[in-house]
Amino acid sequence: MTVRFERPVSRAAFLSRRLAVFAFLMFIAAWGMHRFGPFDTPSFLAVAVAAGVIAALAVYMALIGIAALWFKGARGGKAATTALFFSILPLSCFCIAGFNYLNLPQIYDASTDLANPPQWIEAPPEDMSWLGPRKPVSAADRQAQLAKWRDLTGRRYEGALDRVYTAARKVAVDQGLAIKFERGAPELALQELPADQQAKTDDVVPDALDVPVPLPRPENFGVDENALPRGEPSIQGEKRTLVFGFRQDVLIRLHEETETTLVDVRVASRYGDHDLGSGVAFIEKYLRALDAELLGIAGD
Repeated sequence: MTVRFERPVSRAAFLSRRLAVFAFLMFIAAWGMHRFGPFDTPSFLAVAVAAGVIAALAVYMALIGIAALWFKGARGGKAATTALFFSILPLSCFCIAGFNYLNLPQIYDASTDLANPPQWIEAPPEDMSWLGPRKPVSAADRQAQLAKWRDLTGRRYEGALDRVYTAARKVAVDQGLAIKFERGAPELALQELPADQQAKTDDVVPDALDVPVPLPRPENFGVDENALPRGEPSIQGEKRTLVFGFRQDVLIRLHEETETTLVDVRVASRYGDHDLGSGVAFIEKYLRALDAELLGIAGD
């Protein structure tokens, strides 16, 4: 009499494959709609977290299926392996973000000048949705940045303001910055800009034609915290991170000092209270590109 052995079936292994594929497709769809479509960042983060939780559950059930295969010879080994494969993307993004969250300072606003950060020409919009309100930038946040990135400072160039301004604007556009506002642009720099970019800048009136116009006396003599001193041109724009498309606001400030020009950069994440190091990464990348553009005139 022939005895026929029937292998048991691991339901956990086959269920893990379904969950992993579902989490993978959910994550890809949310990423595509956020990077190229109408999805806002809070909605994307909510879906990404849900996909990560489902992927983690799929991995747990896949491990149960592999254990059943090892100890009982149960069917489902291929299904469990497939589940592990499709869980890599959601879980790897989840793990990298968690690692940066735990090991980098919890800041969302980075600047090369911590004592006197560049002031926004226009305050960036905030819509935190379910993320909740975030606290204003404090001195403790600036100290946390200094402790982690001591070498993050502005650049000083031995060049005229108009030349450095033109290079700073060109590099900003090359780095993907969509310029929204400009203030105090030197007249010579405006003449050097391409014709299709000149319309994006504020009109600059020469000093010879700067005729005072009588204005009503203001009722409030308070100081505007966003007001920029004369002679400090600034460029403000918006950019999106390369992979996920998170929005960041960028401000580039130039200051002329005795035949040299100092460039400072400020980057703030649009959402959340932690930029996971992306702000400092952009500043370093931008300053390296600006050094290359102005090669030969960098000062100490």
